[in-house]
Amino acid sequence: MGIKSMDSQMLVALGLSLVGGLSTSLGALFVVLSETPNMKMLGLLQGFAAGLMLSISFLDLAHNAINSIGFLKGNLWFFGGVIFFACIAKFIPEPTLGPSTDVKRRKKNGDEGGKDMAKKHRRQVLYSGIVTAIGISLHNFPEGMAVFLGSIKGMRVGVNLALAIALHNIPEGVAVALPIYFATESKWQAFKLATLSGLAEPLGVIIVAYLFPSSLSPEILEGLLGAVGGIMAFLTLHEMLPLAFDYAGQKQAVKAVFVGMACMSASLYFLELSLPESMG
Repeated sequence: MGIKSMDSQMLVALGLSLVGGLSTSLGALFVVLSETPNMKMLGLLQGFAAGLMLSISFLDLAHNAINSIGFLKGNLWFFGGVIFFACIAKFIPEPTLGPSTDVKRRKKNGDEGGKDMAKKHRRQVLYSGIVTAIGISLHNFPEGMAVFLGSIKGMRVGVNLALAIALHNIPEGVAVALPIYFATESKWQAFKLATLSGLAEPLGVIIVAYLFPSSLSPEILEGLLGAVGGIMAFLTLHEMLPLAFDYAGQKQAVKAVFVGMACMSASLYFLELSLPESMG
């Protein structure tokens, strides 16, 4: 693999991760344009994205790793990825869309607390929004790395990874923008912070690309992709599914998951047909 192909892969990965990163801004737009985001729709979207992610991690990445480096090694890499991300998640707790319930509670209680209470509450909510933004940036970082590794493997993997991550980032944009918009009442601040947190993803690509040896043995690459599958499976079950259940209800969310899986399988199939063999 020469320098030239590495550069073109780097550009592809950057482009794909930008799509993923900027979908955080889409989530923010959702907040900025509609006063009350439709949480049920958000839940179904999360469920759908969870289906996409599960399909990629089990039916594509883990499956390929097991096929090319054997059952045992493939599994070891996969669970290595799970454990790695579980440790990250332990130290960087994934933020939740908490403040919306606080808003409801405040409306119920009326404005007895007066302005001081509101001010204190604002600061709290703003803080939760900023923590959310930092948390999501840290989470987007390994996602950028995943997109980079995926696009080295081939366009098919990179595109699908970017698509799933983009869908997954829309609700994350909402999670950042909602509290910040509520606290500052500035649509621009909400939008700006959400966008910045999404840009951690292309940053992940750039850093990995420069630290990455270009002469990587195919076996390690397959293993790393298997680990990315493990990371995605953990991310999905740990973060996306609970959100989908909360917002859309269990029955609807599970349907959305399987619709997502079916769509991803179909997309993998058609991409495989349409992309030249060498890229697949």
